[in-house]
Amino acid sequence: MHIITRGRLLEFANKNPNTSAPLDAWYRIVKQSKTPNFSKLREIFPSVDKVDNLTVFNIGGNKIRLIAAVHYNTQCLYIRHVLTHKEYDKEKWKES
Repeated sequence: MHIITRGRLLEFANKNPNTSAPLDAWYRIVKQSKTPNFSKLREIFPSVDKVDNLTVFNIGGNKIRLIAAVHYNTQCLYIRHVLTHKEYDKEKWKES
C-alpha cells in the first residue's frame, strides 16, 4: 500500500521520541500489505476502527492514534492525523 505522507509520522516521532519504533513498525507493515477491504485490514490490525469515512489505527500499545483515509481501490493510505491518545480523545481532529 502506498502511504501518503510519511512526513507526518516523522514529525510526530520528532516531537514524541518514544513513538519512533512503533510508528516505523506500523509503516513497514502497511507499506508491504495489499489489503482489498477493511475486513482484510482488520486481519492485520485487529484493533483498527472505522470512524465515519476514516480509519483509526491504535499504535504503540494504544498510545498513538493514526487517522487515515484508506482508498482500497488504488491501494493508497492518506495519513490525516497522528495523535496521542489524549489528543484523540479531545476530538478536535473531527473538525478538520
